[in-house]
Amino acid sequence: MKTNKHELKTILANGETLTVEFKSDARGLPDRDLVAAVVALVNTEGGLLLLGVEDEGTVTGVQPRHQDATGLVALVANRTKPSVAVRAEVVDWGDKKVLRIMAPKSRSIVATSNGLLLRRRLMTSGRPEDVPFYPHEFMQRQSSIGLVDPSAIPLTSLTVEALNPLERQRIRESIRRYGGDMTLLPLADEELDDALGLVATVEGVRRPTVAGLLIMGREEILRQHMPAHEIAFQVLEGTDVRVNEFFRKPLLQTFEEVELLFKARIDEQEIQVGLFRVPIPNYDRRAFREAFVNAFVHRDYSRLGAVHLRLDNDGLTMSSPGGFVEGITLQNLLVTAPRSRNPLLADIVKRIGLAERTGRGIDRIYEGMLRYGRPAPDFSMSDTSQSC
Repeated sequence: MKTNKHELKTILANGETLTVEFKSDARGLPDRDLVAAVVALVNTEGGLLLLGVEDEGTVTGVQPRHQDATGLVALVANRTKPSVAVRAEVVDWGDKKVLRIMAPKSRSIVATSNGLLLRRRLMTSGRPEDVPFYPHEFMQRQSSIGLVDPSAIPLTSLTVEALNPLERQRIRESIRRYGGDMTLLPLADEELDDALGLVATVEGVRRPTVAGLLIMGREEILRQHMPAHEIAFQVLEGTDVRVNEFFRKPLLQTFEEVELLFKARIDEQEIQVGLFRVPIPNYDRRAFREAFVNAFVHRDYSRLGAVHLRLDNDGLTMSSPGGFVEGITLQNLLVTAPRSRNPLLADIVKRIGLAERTGRGIDRIYEGMLRYGRPAPDFSMSDTSQSC
């Protein structure tokens, strides 16, 4: 892990980020604060802690007691639960020294030995900060790293009476219309629910899963038990609002209604290609379907906030609460293996036929845009809190 002066200079010049933290040791940083900074890093994306550096990047050096890299590694391991194995080294900076600590991203929730839980986030200014890590955020964290499937959790306070049987017929119609898993069609209602994971038996009682409630839940039950479920469809012309519809209905019903609103906004222009006239739509329907399904399937249902679909003078924008799923970045978006924040919900919509079963949904979005000479989709506005 040897770090040279040039590498350190580059890090200092770039400043603090979600994965880079500077800590001053000019007055002797207490061990509890040092360990807390490590905990915040490992509970987020992991990263680098530079001890002996002021917030603006000025090197002021570490105190003699913090120049023992081996002792620092042992200190962090002893004062974190579960123990965190960091790597540390002392880097020379002129007549001063900097302690460089590499903290790996943890696959479990880590606390200090006295029970302090922290994570990192970006403020509106773009600067990072350490904030409390609250219990209601644990599920979001475990979901993002693939340890739990929030959509498969049974809702033990509800029975199957919370599900609307009319939505089951909508599922069957979707399978026929979109070419879903035809082996599901002959199944009886209860068999269909079990096969798709819409219902789970808990202590002898059939309970809807989160995915089952999202697909088949009665609207009033959805509002009460899934407050984060909301989809907004907006059409803007300059500063004028032409359409501003919000949906808190079951997902298949919402999909059908939003798709009708979208289709009404598709215009086609014909171009001459040799002897043929070829219609060119302003939006590709298949790309829209894949993007929309991705937005509500992979969103973070522990975060309040709607999935937004906005048509304006600049084109179509979709955003959903929750950043990219663990392991997916702008750089590997087209080549990484498919994964979901809500695996059961993703499997259901694939078997129904709404989404690609081969994991090529993002490819289809790019293909649909480029086929008609449109710009490639832009995901650059996505961050740790939303995909856009």
